[in-house]
Amino acid sequence: MGHLETSDKESVHLVENEIQARIDNIFSNLERLEILSSKEPPNKRQSAKLRVDQLKYDVQHLQTALRNFQQRRYLREQQERQREELLARTFTTNDSATSIPIDETLQFNESLQSAHRGMDELIGSGTSILAGLRDQRVTLKGTHKKILDVANMLGLSNTVMRLIEKRAFQDKFLMLGGMALTCLIMFLVVQYLT
Repeated sequence: MGHLETSDKESVHLVENEIQARIDNIFSNLERLEILSSKEPPNKRQSAKLRVDQLKYDVQHLQTALRNFQQRRYLREQQERQREELLARTFTTNDSATSIPIDETLQFNESLQSAHRGMDELIGSGTSILAGLRDQRVTLKGTHKKILDVANMLGLSNTVMRLIEKRAFQDKFLMLGGMALTCLIMFLVVQYLT
């Protein structure tokens, strides 16, 4: 059984390494693509640059997802290791005069540690989501400016521009709602796990 688990862990590491290698390859290809897009004719250059930026943004999200997966796997492996060490340890009993009933304290301590780990995972996840949102905000600002430039070049109507701005406004409320929901979930986790 242990050999099978080791084999599974090695295959997961191999897959992660292969995914990381492919992401690195995509980044290098995107750099070359960015150079090539700058050599496009002026009327196509903006569109090509916009597509390359979108691809970069998507690959950055893939990289973040891989890092989150690796972090969760590492924490799970660490917990399994600690569990195995505890199960393999032999305990001796104390004299009856010195024994202390600590089952409730141990159980309370384990609950606190579990809640602490859960909060750490939530905070780590929230931090990575916040970093992703910051990156997305920067990208969206640049894209918004580029869209306005392209719109001015193409002479898009005011109606289309208002629709785009209305969508950006709706997206802002959607993001705020998601943040509020995340805070509520974190509060409930803290409330019920401690």
